[in-house]
Formats: sequence, structure tokens, C-alpha cells
Amino acid sequence: MKAPSPARRKPIFPPLVKALFVVVLSFAATTAAFAQAGTDEGLMSLPGILITITLLIIPVVAALLLLVVKANALFKSIKTRKDTEEATRFSEYLKTLNVEQLEALQKDREHQEYHLNNKELSGPFSPQDSKGLLSNINERANIRFIEAKRKALNRPNIDPSLSRLILWFLGTATFWLVFGTSVGEYVGIKFVAPDVDQVSWLSFGRLRPVHTNAVFWGWSSLAMLGLGYYVVPRVSNIQIHSLKAGWWTLILINASVVFGTIALMAGINNGGGEYREYIWPIQLLFGIGLIITLFNFLKTVANRKTTEIYVSNWYIVAAVMFAIVISIVAYVPNFQNGLGETIIQGYYMHQGVGMWFMLFTLGLVYYYLPQQLNKPIYSYSLGILAFWSQIFFYTLIGTHHFVFSAIPWSLQTVAIVGSAGMIIPVVSGTTNFVMTFRGSWHKVAGSYTLPFFIVGIIFYFTGSLQGTAEAFRSTNLLWHFTDFTVAHSHLTMYGIIAFFLWGGIYAIVPRLTHQEPPQITVGIHFWMAFIGMMFYTVPLMWGGTLRGLMWMDGVPFIESVVMMAPYWLWRAIGGSLMWVSHLIFAYNMYRMINPRKTVNINDAAVRKLNQKDYELVDIANE
Repeated sequence: MKAPSPARRKPIFPPLVKALFVVVLSFAATTAAFAQAGTDEGLMSLPGILITITLLIIPVVAALLLLVVKANALFKSIKTRKDTEEATRFSEYLKTLNVEQLEALQKDREHQEYHLNNKELSGPFSPQDSKGLLSNINERANIRFIEAKRKALNRPNIDPSLSRLILWFLGTATFWLVFGTSVGEYVGIKFVAPDVDQVSWLSFGRLRPVHTNAVFWGWSSLAMLGLGYYVVPRVSNIQIHSLKAGWWTLILINASVVFGTIALMAGINNGGGEYREYIWPIQLLFGIGLIITLFNFLKTVANRKTTEIYVSNWYIVAAVMFAIVISIVAYVPNFQNGLGETIIQGYYMHQGVGMWFMLFTLGLVYYYLPQQLNKPIYSYSLGILAFWSQIFFYTLIGTHHFVFSAIPWSLQTVAIVGSAGMIIPVVSGTTNFVMTFRGSWHKVAGSYTLPFFIVGIIFYFTGSLQGTAEAFRSTNLLWHFTDFTVAHSHLTMYGIIAFFLWGGIYAIVPRLTHQEPPQITVGIHFWMAFIGMMFYTVPLMWGGTLRGLMWMDGVPFIESVVMMAPYWLWRAIGGSLMWVSHLIFAYNMYRMINPRKTVNINDAAVRKLNQKDYELVDIANE
């Protein structure tokens, strides 16, 4: 006698795939229609435009695929619930049978259904453990709204003093993230309500550099250094050379951001230099902190107990070196005259993004991604290829922001060629990261850190190649000075740097404090940050393209301003979602760092026995 088998249901996945194809085709048709209506003939055939459209479609398709997977999981969950209800009805029937009938039925079913499936050690039967060798057995699958994630594995403890230093780096970085993006949120609102205040300290021209410098030097730099202080000694198999030097770096960089913020709001700035608005005495504090860090890291690597220098330390040490060099070049007054200042500005701005933030963060990913997957990086050689090719090509591309300017045409051409050459490090690095996932994609569902790395990898590829697409003269003519470049900078600094840093922070802080963040708030943080970024960047890219076309057609400037109003509204909505996600991230940091009171049963029992109301009894003599 066997349980009646449930009726076969039609597969749900194929209709979802068909729906996905319909959405993608609709998007393509919309793009084609826009190309015919709003562009001149031949514009859509430009390589930069085609590359950008392709890069835009990639994350959209990825998001749709994720939606399909989630929907499929939901339908499976509904199917499971219906099967459970049917099983309940069948169990009611079984209650009407006597013991002998049930035993005979069970044996007959086991004999009929048992077959070899190369999983004999697991077996088809309920777990039985008479010797108590198994633990944490759960025979009931709970249907959860949020799937349970794997908790951080216990690792060999590191020096508590180093843990404290790292947590201070990450804690102050979190503060500057919340502060800097709160300023950015207010600045974004001013696009829709420009007359919201009349205070000079809160004017757009002063708050905008406060926002960018706080998230650059406060959030990103401190978070990178905090994660770096974990990686450098770990891969060198030795303690950090000097904890005292680390504390000095922490103090100096925080002081530079505090003083720089006050100076900018007061109207004291290094005029004309984007991302170098801090006056030189304030930026000098940051530079001294970097010099101390470089000495500390070099001494740690030099004293390593490993034969080779792991690729992470190549990236991290080189990033600190480049940050010192570009800061010196940017603030030396001998270069700051006429076109020389413009050329130096392009060099400094782009090297700051690519050779400080990007290079350092990639070094972190080469450690934290394999750690979270519990497997080695796919190819050490690809990592070295990406390292040297990025150093070769990225140092040439700064002046692609000044195409059609008075800068020599040959220098502009070199920058464009260097931008095209960035395909080599980007493709090799992306391939290395994606291939590291090979055979381990199933781990993503049980991890709250890997989704951050996946988003970072996607935008490392799409955002970086979008920069290559923007460098061509034809696309530069269309997009430069529009909101398209604002979207691009957020795709890179936020979609790549911030997501990689969040993945690293969620990876190590629970190991340092032995306290996990709430899984539901980690999920909310991830999705609000991701969706907010898409709401922020896609409308700005679309509106920026329309604005560039209007300028090329000679439309009055004020009409392009009026046209951008709805796109700026979407910018404010997306920025608000991103800002709220940062508040949730700060809460998660609090939950991971704040010590929680726990009761040690043994200690509590001994304390109670030592109280006057209790006395020890010698049971053996009773």
C-alpha cells in the first residue's frame, strides 16, 4: 500500500523565462524607438553608445534573472505547502490503521522505494544516532520569509589590540558614511527645491565638496585602511609591525576630514581643484597618515614569514604609494598655472579613483572573496596581469576628461588609447573573480557577504568599461558636462568600492567581535542600496543623454534644465533609498560591535552557591 502520488504540475520556470525575454525585447524596442526619435542618423552606430547600452542592459538582465530565481523559489514554496497539506490529509488516514497495518505499510514502502543513488551514507531514512555522534539535526524544513544565512566561521583569534584598531577604523568610517551621505541627501533635495535655505554655510557650492570629500577621505579611505590592517599581516603570516603607527594614521585622517569639513563650509577651500578642495595644511595631515601607513605596511611585508608576497599586498602597498605621489603632485604649486593646472587636475582626479580607491579595494577583494568562498583565487597570474596593466594604462587616462580642450591633441589621444587599454585589466580581473566562483555558486544563497561581492564584480566590469566608452571623442562630445558623468561616478565609487567594502566589513567584523548582524537588516541594507543606486544612476544617464543631444542641437540651456527636473526627482528618490540603507548599515555595525550581556551558566551557578542563602552539601556523606 503506497501513498497516493500528487498530480504532476506544469513547470513554472519556462513561462518566467518567456516573460524575461519579453521584457528584454521590450527594452530593446524602446531603445530603438528612442534612437529614431531623439538622435540624428548614425548616432546609435557609434561604438561608445553601443558599449554603454550593452553595459546598461547587463545589470538589468542580471536583476531580472534574480527576480526569476526568486519567483521560482516562491512557487516551489507554494508547491511544498500544498504537498504538506496533502501529506497531512494522508496522515489522518494513517491514524485509522492499527499498529500491525502501519508497520507492514512502512516496511513495504521502504522496500519498494529504496534504490542505490550514490548517497548511501545519507540514506533515505530518518537519522538515527544511538551513540550521540550527531548534533543539530532538523527534520522539519521551516518556510521562512528570509532564508537563513550561514554564520561567520570561527577563525584563529588575532591580537585583541589589532582588533580594536580595526574596529575603530571601521567605526569612524561608518560615521563619515552617514554624515557624508546625509549631506549628499540634502544636496540632492536642493535639485528639486533649490530655495530650501538661505544660509551660506549650507549653500550647494559649499556642501557638494563636503559630501564628496567626506565619503572619499572619511568613509572609503578609513574603511579600506581598516580592512587592510587585517589583510596585510594575515597574508604575511606575521603581526602588524606597529600598532601605534596605525593609531596615528587613524587620528590624522579623521582630523583632516573634520578640519576639512569645517573649512569647506566656511568657504575656505583650494579653489578650482575637484576632490582636492581641502587646503594644503589640512590635506597634509592626510598625507602624513598615508606615509606612516606605507612604512607600517612595508615593514610588515618585509618581515613576512611567507616566501612570496601575496597579490593582495601588491595592490594595497602600491595603492598607498600612488596616493602619496598624486597628493604631492596635486599640491605642488609649481605645476599649478594655466593648462598645467588642468592637466594635473585630470591626473590627480583619475589617479585618486583608479590608483588609490580601486587598486586598494581590488587588493582587499583578492583576500576576502577567496576567504568567503573557502577556496583559493582562480589565477594568481591573472591577478598580476591585471595589476601591471592597470598601472600601465590607468596612469595615462586623466586627460580624457578634457577632450576638445586647449590641451595638446596628442595628449588627449594618449588618454583615449589608455582608456581603451583598460579593457585588459578589467576583463582579466573580472574573469579572475568570476572563475573563483566556479563550482561555488550554491554558496551565495547561504551567505550575506557574497551578494555584495557579486554586485561589486558586476559594476567593476560594466562601470569600468563604461568609462572606456565615455573616453571616445564622439561620446565625450555627447556626455561630457552632463549628469551622465555624475551617474558614472556613482556606479564606480558606489557600485564597486562601497559594495566591496561592505562585503569585507560583514566578512570580518563578526570574526573580531563574535557577534553576527541581524540577517534581515543586512538583506534590507543590500537591496535598498542596490535599488537606490539603480534609481539614481539610470535616470541620470538617460536624462544626461537627452541633455547632451539638446546642446548639440543648439537648444537654449534653460530648456535642458527644465527637461532634467523629473530625472533629478528620481535622483532624489534613489539617493534617499541609498541614504536610508546607510543608516541600516550603521545599525548593523552597532549590533556587531556593541557587546551583549550573556549568562555563563557555570559561573552563575557558582556565584549562587556562594551566596548566603545557599550552602554546599557533601552528597557522598548523606
